[in-house]
Amino acid sequence: MPRPLARVLTLLELLQSGGTRTVSELAGRLGVDERTVRRYAQQLVDLDVPVESVRGRYGGYRLGPGYRMPPLMLNDDEALAVLLGLAAGRRSGLAAATDTASETATAKIRRVLPERLRRRLDAVLASLAFTESPARTPTAPDPAILLPIADAVHHHRPVSIRYTAADGRRSERTLHPYGIVAHAGRWYVTAADLSSNEDRTFRLDRITDARTLPGSFEPPLAPAPAERVLTALATAPHPHKVTLRIQAPPAHIHTRLPPGLATVTPPSPPDDWSHVALRVAHLDWLPAALASLDSPFVIDGPPELRVLTEEFAARLTRFARRSPGS
Repeated sequence: MPRPLARVLTLLELLQSGGTRTVSELAGRLGVDERTVRRYAQQLVDLDVPVESVRGRYGGYRLGPGYRMPPLMLNDDEALAVLLGLAAGRRSGLAAATDTASETATAKIRRVLPERLRRRLDAVLASLAFTESPARTPTAPDPAILLPIADAVHHHRPVSIRYTAADGRRSERTLHPYGIVAHAGRWYVTAADLSSNEDRTFRLDRITDARTLPGSFEPPLAPAPAERVLTALATAPHPHKVTLRIQAPPAHIHTRLPPGLATVTPPSPPDDWSHVALRVAHLDWLPAALASLDSPFVIDGPPELRVLTEEFAARLTRFARRSPGS
C-alpha cells in the first residue's frame, strides 16, 4: 500500500474513534506536518467522507455524526496478523470449537482483499507448517521479512537474507527456502544455505532483510519442513551430548522429551527399547524428566548424567523416608 494512502486511512481510523482531534495531535500520530494533515483531511472529504473542521482553541477535525467506516479496510500488516491468527488458532486447537467460523472468516477476508495482497497472503498460508509444540505466546513475525520469504518458498525462488546469529555475528546468505515453521512461539525458515552448502534453520526474528532473487530451484520431497526444524533444534551443538535407551514407545517419551529437544528412534522388534539422543546446555533437569517417564532406562552417556541421576534418586529416597513429624 503506498505510504500516503496508508496515512490517509490511519487518519480516518483515528477520527472514527470519536471526538475532535487537534491538527497537532494528528500530525504527531501520523508522523507528518500540520499542512499534510489538512491535505489528507481534504482527500477524505473528496471521497465523500464527512470530515468536519472545528474552529477555535480546541479545534481540529472530527467525523460527522452517523458515519461508519466500510466493513473491512485492512493494510498489509493487519490482514497478515488476522489470517496468521486464524491459521495458528485452528492448528493449535484453540479454535476447534469454532473451526467453521474460523474458516468462513478467512474466506471472507480473502474475498475483499486486493488481488496483489491476496496473492501474497496465500503464499504465506501455503508456506506455513506447525509443530506439535506446547502452546506459547508467539512472537509476531515482521511482514517485511515473512512476506518475501513466503513468496520464495511458494514459488521455489532463491532469497537473500541478512542474519544475526545468537552470538551476535552478522552475515549475508543466499537460501533455497523449503518452508516456514511455527514452533514453541517462534518462527523459523528451513532452507539450503548456499553459503555453506548445508541444510540450515534460521529464526525469522534474527533476519533483518530478505529479498527474493531471480531463478528457481527444486525443493526436496522429504523430510517435511516441520520435521527439519525439529531435527535441527534437537541436534543443535549444545555442550552435552546425551544418549539413552528407554523401554517405552516414542509417543510416551515425547511427553517429557518433546520433538525439537530429543530425537527418538523407535524399537526394532523383538527389542522394545527406544534409542534417544539429545544435545543440551545443562544436565541438571534431566534426572527429574527421566524419573517422570516411569519407564526403565539406560544412560549410555555422558557419565556426569549417571552421577546426577544417582544423586537425584538418593535425595528422593531421603525425602520419602522422613517421618511426618521430622
